[in-house]
Amino acid sequence: FIYVFTISSIEILSVLAFIATLAFLSRRNLLKLPRFTKPELKGWPAMDANIILAFEIYLITCIFMMNTADQAMNHGEYGFAISGLLWPMLSGMSDSALHLIERIGWWGHVLGVFAFMLYLPKSKHLHIFLAFPNTYFARLEPKGYMNNMPEITKEVKLMMDPNAAFAAPADAADQAPVKFGAKDVFDLSWKNLLDAYSCTECGRCTSACPANQTGKLLSPRKIMMDTRDRLEAVSLNIDANGGKFVEDGKSLIGENAISVEELRACTTCNACVEECPVMISPLDIILQLRRNLIMEESNAPTEWTGMFSNMENNGAPWQFSQQDRLNWTKE
Repeated sequence: FIYVFTISSIEILSVLAFIATLAFLSRRNLLKLPRFTKPELKGWPAMDANIILAFEIYLITCIFMMNTADQAMNHGEYGFAISGLLWPMLSGMSDSALHLIERIGWWGHVLGVFAFMLYLPKSKHLHIFLAFPNTYFARLEPKGYMNNMPEITKEVKLMMDPNAAFAAPADAADQAPVKFGAKDVFDLSWKNLLDAYSCTECGRCTSACPANQTGKLLSPRKIMMDTRDRLEAVSLNIDANGGKFVEDGKSLIGENAISVEELRACTTCNACVEECPVMISPLDIILQLRRNLIMEESNAPTEWTGMFSNMENNGAPWQFSQQDRLNWTKE
């Protein structure tokens, strides 16, 4: 009873998976949903998705070849849920032919599973392993929370209280200043990198992004894909150089990577973070890259530079001082 129940359950799930696979293939290749036709999915990403779905159909076919032939050889004795209805189609075949079909299905399924496991690390489908730990280690702070930089907080406090600058230096005050933001994958946290590998490229983040909806270059999905691609390139570099990274003149920002225009288009609305089903945060990577551009490279739009100057000199984004802003209360 337990054996029949187990196999029948697998067959029912296989039929449902087959229906879902056909639906997914149709959404990608026939209906062409907008979030599956974005520029970042051209070429290998689209092919990768179709290969995974083809693998699913192949494995399901092998399961029913094996079970249906097994049922036919035993004249429907087991009474499996689905193959128990299909076996009469093979009832006219010889035992040797049925045994061959059963063996092809069995070995085809086993070898297919092994092949899929080897393919998995090179595919976006790696998320089926990483989605669970990625969700477990997700931040518990509110979605709109942005990590502060203690070094910046210290400088702001010194600006607000100049006398503190003459106080006795704290321990390790003579150390070299930390790097502001991130320029390459080395500067990102392990959670940022786990996010990149956990992305299934579903595009929910991009379809919810207001910047992308208005025609700007920013695509949160592309941010994660570019991070993963750069990490792959770095790993190949390390492997090729005996475990040591050799500078290749590239980074996470630049040509064939994440452009400055993409980073500036982000409004930090957190729509992408809210939409992700496995709690990935493209915004965190965007913020770190922007911090590096502005604080390390002094790369900011003219409008932003004026605002920064006003905040530093006047304590406000406007050109008049904080005291002048309160003059209206005296009228």
